[in-house]
Amino acid sequence: MSGLTLTIDTDAWRAHQRAVVEQTPGIIPVAKGNGYGFGLARLAEEAAALDVPTLAVGVPGEVAAVRDHFDGDIVILQPWRPFDARAVELARDPRVISTVSRLDDLEVLGNLGGGVRPRVVLEVLTSMRRHGLSTADLAGAEAASGLVEIEGWTIHLPLHSAATEAEARTLADRAVDAFRAPVWLSHVPAATAQAISGELSAQGEPLRARLRIGTELWLGQRSAYATSATVLDLHEVSRGERVGYHQHRAPGDGWVVVVAGGTANGVGMEAPTSGTTMRSKAISVATGAMEAAGRALSPYTLAGKKRMFLEPPHMQSSMVFLPHGSTPPQVGDQVPVEVRMTTALFDDVVTGRTG
Repeated sequence: MSGLTLTIDTDAWRAHQRAVVEQTPGIIPVAKGNGYGFGLARLAEEAAALDVPTLAVGVPGEVAAVRDHFDGDIVILQPWRPFDARAVELARDPRVISTVSRLDDLEVLGNLGGGVRPRVVLEVLTSMRRHGLSTADLAGAEAASGLVEIEGWTIHLPLHSAATEAEARTLADRAVDAFRAPVWLSHVPAATAQAISGELSAQGEPLRARLRIGTELWLGQRSAYATSATVLDLHEVSRGERVGYHQHRAPGDGWVVVVAGGTANGVGMEAPTSGTTMRSKAISVATGAMEAAGRALSPYTLAGKKRMFLEPPHMQSSMVFLPHGSTPPQVGDQVPVEVRMTTALFDDVVTGRTG
């Protein structure tokens, strides 16, 4: 191994997956983007092994990456649009379920011709205000049911809270009142989904609320996987010596540790945070001040502590400063690195014990 490496304890990882599936009747695993760091094909294979009937992907272009590894239905979470030629073609595939969030698009889908009856889930507009049919538009489902195969309603909610659970119940009731079909949910506990199933079924024939789950299924057992980087080079420096592309001065006596992983791997790339607590806001302020001063904490752990970048990460490697007084790693050693799994691209994925 000579790069950024993901090591998976497959026994522990799969045990966690099975536990989540057992606790979540009707689960719909989500495999999108970079496959939560594991890769789309690998997640499709895991979903197949879990014997679930449906797998969700993010966009039409991801269907090809999973379809040969998973034999069930594939739902595309990004709403269908008539100007997307790939989405139009996939709507003709009997294994693919398209998400529809506008009545105009529903009408186009229902008139594709050629004897095609597309399978769809209808998205309900939530307080996310991202995609979805408004409450007034829900009634259009009844007429559309003659043109498309409505597999259910899909309700994409904000992150879990008491308000989210209340919203899930309210919108599920409104949707099922407009057209009786299963409800697909996100960001509520399995117990809440089961309770909603019971409430909806009490109104007529049995209906099941299904849960889309990605993060908790694949990343919920943190001890089941580990991320590390190879030490590529090591140079001793004195305080004030210039280093790197930008020729910053070394902050003290120590070592320049060149480690695998850079912007091409997602290292050092962070999404904005919500800053909802005083602690998180304070961290943001402190981090911003450090970066303004030309210093930033790296995700690499050397000699038991995270260390400073000497300059911004390069494309496939990073330069980190380790001060004297610590034992430096050797070239070829693996050192821990903390990465955002939803943006990480690994050079190597290996299976085996993580500790």
